[in-house]
Amino acid sequence: MKISVIGVGYVGLATAAVLAELGNDVIAADIDKKKIEGLNSGIMPIFEPGLRELVARNIRENRLRFTHDNREVIRHGEIIFICVGTPPKENWETELKYVKNVAMEIAHHMDSYKVIVHKSTVPVETGDNVRKVIRDNIKKSVDFDVVSNPEFLREGSAIKDTLEPDRVVIGSDSQRAIDMMKKLYDPLKAPLIITDIRSAELIKHASNAFLATKISFINSVARICDMSGADVEKIAEGMGHDKRIGKEFLNAGIGYGGSCFPKDSQAFIKIAESYGYDYKLLKATNEINEEQKEYFVKKIKDALNNLNDKRIGVLGLSFKPNTDDMRFAPSIYIINELQKGGAKIKAYDPEAMEKAKQVFNSIEYCRDPYEAAKDADALIILTEWSEFRELDMEKIKKMMNHSLIIDGRNIYNPENMKKLGFHYISIGRKEVV
Repeated sequence: MKISVIGVGYVGLATAAVLAELGNDVIAADIDKKKIEGLNSGIMPIFEPGLRELVARNIRENRLRFTHDNREVIRHGEIIFICVGTPPKENWETELKYVKNVAMEIAHHMDSYKVIVHKSTVPVETGDNVRKVIRDNIKKSVDFDVVSNPEFLREGSAIKDTLEPDRVVIGSDSQRAIDMMKKLYDPLKAPLIITDIRSAELIKHASNAFLATKISFINSVARICDMSGADVEKIAEGMGHDKRIGKEFLNAGIGYGGSCFPKDSQAFIKIAESYGYDYKLLKATNEINEEQKEYFVKKIKDALNNLNDKRIGVLGLSFKPNTDDMRFAPSIYIINELQKGGAKIKAYDPEAMEKAKQVFNSIEYCRDPYEAAKDADALIILTEWSEFRELDMEKIKKMMNHSLIIDGRNIYNPENMKKLGFHYISIGRKEVV
């Protein structure tokens, strides 16, 4: 099938690469000419495992190409995916001007029947608005249908999630459009959920809101564990074996970040308000998430007594492992608060340091974790990169001024750390003294 993708951020790039891999003829467009030139030369704008190889192979085999000419893309595709950014406004409502701009361009340039798919995360009724924009501005008398096909990609595993989705949601009132979407996704052999367009739009927001709530729930339990001497990991294990609850997203830590959960949960609250509903549960979820970062900073302050002129080594800057994404990363709040207290920060992240340089001031960026630990009064863990689990901890201990580790991701075993001679503090687990 001929497929067009407009917008090559995380979602658009992963979608274009995977649909090309499935044998489709894909053209992807973006207004950022530098990004497009880089992609055609094999330079990825983001770090995502497996993406570079997938893009290179499909360019080489003439199934995928990139352009900044939206007219060409709109006329190419039988199915057009809108994957442009939907950033939050200052009041946390979703900014839809980029979606509407693309809808306007489609109206001006399409010359045959198109299935227009919005894949970006958008508020309910966006599909209706896209349909109206196109209908009101269409230049040629051609048919079209609008479909909601929300993405459920996790940064760090976007390619796997696109190739092996838990489900594919298709929201439309047109059987013609539904049949075309079924044909497109048939090679994935994934469960299909066919619904109306508004339900499809809400499925995405409801899913992210639930997962965010699950994270805040276990973090609130971790606070009680710290006060009572219980072990949050054992509690999560006991809960997770209940099939109604499940094990995923029950890892206590410093809270969620990234481009999805903070933005989408706040947007869902605003959507609810627009219908007259006060979404108190989701407001509490966000409040707990913010408090968890404050709580971690307090742990560091309590352990060091005074932050002024203390050297703190930081392992991990991105909001999660296997990505370089710094958007809403917990590290931003935590490091800024430590610097306000007078601490000197040395940091290492396997992939995110270049993007972090656009966020932080006065941080020393290190070649490896050992350099971050050298002469440190404390070492803090903010992202659970797998390489941090494999460090030579005896070497780390010898390099530090004080053998203090404050772990915001619970990646080490407290008993083992005690045996190695560390003062080890984690989240919701008893300190071994």
